[in-house]
Amino acid sequence: MLEGHDHTAQPARFLIDNIDLLPLGRALDIAMGEGQNAIFLATHGFEVEGVDISTDAVASALKAAQQAGISIRATITDIERGYVIPQNTYDVIVCFHYLQRSLIPQIKDGLKAGGVVVYETFIIDQVQFGRPRNPAHLLKHNELLDLFRDFRCLRYREGIVEGRKAIAGIVAQKGAPSPGNT
Repeated sequence: MLEGHDHTAQPARFLIDNIDLLPLGRALDIAMGEGQNAIFLATHGFEVEGVDISTDAVASALKAAQQAGISIRATITDIERGYVIPQNTYDVIVCFHYLQRSLIPQIKDGLKAGGVVVYETFIIDQVQFGRPRNPAHLLKHNELLDLFRDFRCLRYREGIVEGRKAIAGIVAQKGAPSPGNT
């Protein structure tokens, strides 16, 4: 499911633009690739863990983090086969250019109350620009918004960006615990 996986050297613009919405703490980068988003988060004071299936990508991420003088944890794992996000663990979970719908409930459960998800991936209009083309890897219109309907939407965008990518992106917050249940 890594079709269309983005291995650019720069962190995602959507993450950069929304960093101020994220609560500082423990972060998970799903399908981290070469770690550009994980490294960006770590340089902003987050304790970052990343997961990816590619041995080479994880090695590149760890090397880049070391060269940047920061520390990240990274695990080589097949996210589609048996990977489990620990519940109530992360303040932030990010996922870019990767879609595994079955992972969404785990992302929600993996966030602490008040935690924030930053998720951006391709929508069905992407087929006009190239990869990915497989409908299983493309969101329908408004689907990302629907997937996180039970969260507070802090920022949402959907459409064509940079004239060549059709994407949806959301920054959404898990509900805080009610008074007396903390």
